[in-house]
Amino acid sequence: MNTAQPIRDESELVCFKEYYRTVEPNTRNYLMMIMGLNTALRISDILEIRWGDVYDFERQEYRKHLSIVEQKTDKCSLIFLNKNVKEALAEHLSYLIKSGKIPEPDTWVFENLKRPGNPISRIQAFRIIKKDAEECHLEGVISCHSLRKTFGYHAWQQGTEPVLLMNIFNHSSFRNTVRYLGIEQDDRDRIFRDINL
Repeated sequence: MNTAQPIRDESELVCFKEYYRTVEPNTRNYLMMIMGLNTALRISDILEIRWGDVYDFERQEYRKHLSIVEQKTDKCSLIFLNKNVKEALAEHLSYLIKSGKIPEPDTWVFENLKRPGNPISRIQAFRIIKKDAEECHLEGVISCHSLRKTFGYHAWQQGTEPVLLMNIFNHSSFRNTVRYLGIEQDDRDRIFRDINL
């Protein structure tokens, strides 16, 4: 199977989340992992986020929600920015300010350091995620889409209603969501693992 997989194992997920925070510190890359894992957005939408989308410069505080028109579906989504996302945003903003790169509202959150004024490319995002996965020795196909799938997989494991996951992913049926998250294979594996005749 060549399809991007969610990161199912909790300890692998911790390694993956923390790699760009502790092993090879990079606040931008760390923020990309945290944002991808906590918003269920596609990487193409994440890379389009500007500081004004997540930070209210007048009030000097992080926004409660990110309002975004998803590129693939052209639908408007209102994404709650949880504590982990806000903390990662604060770490990255603090780093930028200390480096003398104070962002404006229209500055890309995931700015390309080699091409200022542009966000990083999807290919660069893929390389960043791939390196993280390799360094954490994750098996399976881990790519940009794995962040979105990991969100869904763990939400499902925690008992999130199927209809909510369908809505978040803009799927037309729960069957699509099940296939998307690889839940069927997990269920099959559990049967084979538990039947010891």
